[in-house]
Amino acid sequence: MASRPGRAGRDDVVAGGRGAGGREPADSRATFGRGYGFHAAAAVVVANMIGTGVFTSLGFQLETIQSTFPLLLLWVVGGVAAFCGAITYAELGAALRRSGGEYTFLGRIYHPAAGFVSGWISATVGFAAPTALAAITFGTYLASVFPALSPTWLAAGLVAAAAWVHSATYGASSFFQRSFTTVKVILIAAFCAAALAMVDAPEPVALLPSAGDAELVFGGAFAVSLIYVSYAYTGWNAATYLTGELENPGRTLPGVLAGGTLLVMVLYLALNYTFLRAAPMSELEGRLEVGHIAAMHIFGPLGADIMGVTLAVLLVSTVSAMVLAGPRVLHVIGEDYPVFRFLEKRTPSGIPRVAILTQAALALFFIFSASFEAILVFSGFTLGLNSLLAVAGIFVLRRREPELERPYRAWGYPVTPLVYLALTSWTLAFILVDRPAQGLIGLGLIAAGLLFYWVAGRRTA
Repeated sequence: MASRPGRAGRDDVVAGGRGAGGREPADSRATFGRGYGFHAAAAVVVANMIGTGVFTSLGFQLETIQSTFPLLLLWVVGGVAAFCGAITYAELGAALRRSGGEYTFLGRIYHPAAGFVSGWISATVGFAAPTALAAITFGTYLASVFPALSPTWLAAGLVAAAAWVHSATYGASSFFQRSFTTVKVILIAAFCAAALAMVDAPEPVALLPSAGDAELVFGGAFAVSLIYVSYAYTGWNAATYLTGELENPGRTLPGVLAGGTLLVMVLYLALNYTFLRAAPMSELEGRLEVGHIAAMHIFGPLGADIMGVTLAVLLVSTVSAMVLAGPRVLHVIGEDYPVFRFLEKRTPSGIPRVAILTQAALALFFIFSASFEAILVFSGFTLGLNSLLAVAGIFVLRRREPELERPYRAWGYPVTPLVYLALTSWTLAFILVDRPAQGLIGLGLIAAGLLFYWVAGRRTA
């Protein structure tokens, strides 16, 4: 049961206030009047991460990689990169205690224009596009069990329902998120355990490299496949969008970001091992609903249908988490730029309803206007570039403001942020080479953000 608003130290809601002009004082909490404790924030991180990518990307990876060791290594490399990024963000978020994620980081470290463009990317690609992808996957899994239903309209209905829930009551929103995320983790663990016990003729899954694997790991196919994996790990930074609403972010953020990322990496490895062990590669290759196909081999037709519905239900918490966290970026943009002041509007209980509905409208646009893979690749590029600049900012901020209070310092600095920068730069470079159209779309989105900043700046002046 959700705890009462205003009770500091409880899990779901803590009291706090907003600084003048929408800016957070260094020690303030809860930009929106209420906030989240450790478990609610961790639920947002885990639910943001475990969504579309892990249940869909294996089919795309198998189109170019047909060896199990490199396929599993992809998820280790992606997890290491996400962990290094997470602990770097933990330092930045603990030092710069305002909601908004990269919008806050880049605006403070580099220039307000960089922050605005980052916020523009977060609001569109960072949350609206992934919300659309998770909703499309939800619709695809349900339609695989009930063919008469439309995946597109199922996706649109889920986004609309999530927007309604998070626009209605603050306490119910928190309770809903924590409950469904807990159920998600339990069901994933149960699915993997059942697969180990019930598959009669498992497919061979090599945990050690074999002949030819080295060429695959250091080739372009591995780098391009890492795009999908990086996208699956997107969400490790979700708690930084709620920093101003966290109780004691200096203590909460490191555990939420690092612990959530490590938990998800273990679950991702277990899921992909299960998929590869349960079904032949030929059946999974190029397919979106790999979880349903694997379940068919594990449980049979009836069990697969039940699992298809279950996997669809798991994605409800993912869509919910993005609809919850994403609008906070739009909200702080509304606080800072008068031309977007309408986004600052809140209900009497503190819910940023206009921002929530605006992001939901963007997600619906993606659902009805683009293909799944096109959204995935160009959003992976722009999100990678966004986080690349934020992680690089730790070096700038430490050098420029050495006396800034840092309740948490990134473990393994400077190696850990450098690892993230190296792996992310490698992936981004291969996107531009292998998928130039999607890369150019991402760059075009950045240019559009700069144009909007110019317009907002003139209107502000």
